[in-house]
Amino acid sequence: MRKTRIKREIIIYCSIILGTLLFSLIVQQYFFQPYTVKGDSMNPTLQEGNRIIINKLSNYQRFDLVVLHSPHDQDEYLVKRIIGVAGEKIEYIDDQLYINNQEVSEPHLHKYLQHIPTYERFTENFSTEELVNDGIIPHGFVLVLGDNRRISRDGRHFGLTPVSDIVGEVDVKYWPLTDLKLMH
Repeated sequence: MRKTRIKREIIIYCSIILGTLLFSLIVQQYFFQPYTVKGDSMNPTLQEGNRIIINKLSNYQRFDLVVLHSPHDQDEYLVKRIIGVAGEKIEYIDDQLYINNQEVSEPHLHKYLQHIPTYERFTENFSTEELVNDGIIPHGFVLVLGDNRRISRDGRHFGLTPVSDIVGEVDVKYWPLTDLKLMH
């Protein structure tokens, strides 16, 4: 009688542990996934070692932070910001972003730009015409850039990113705990 009870408790505990693991795997595969930031291309928004949660069910929009597969190695991941979406022509002229020939402010860069001397260029002059003939981002693609434009290897270097290569949107920065915040 005692052995039967112990066996039943072991089966219950093992079932709970396996169920929890299975649930965790399903959540990470289809809904949310943790990620650790590597590199300095997103400074000051995200720093090396920050831990973030990625939402895999998001609809991506301009200025969203996203994690994507590296175009050079599908097992490597990058964190970048969506700057241009399908149907848009993107240009940077003298550090000013133009979308379809209209000036657009980048509020996520204001703090950072305060520390850059005005005579130094932060974002090199660039146009999506360098990537596609008519300069218009085609359906199913986005242009992504790092916030630390001077060192970031991003869409200016590797081209447009297929939306299918985006793993998810950055929803939460949770480490270090002193920097805990929603990223929207």
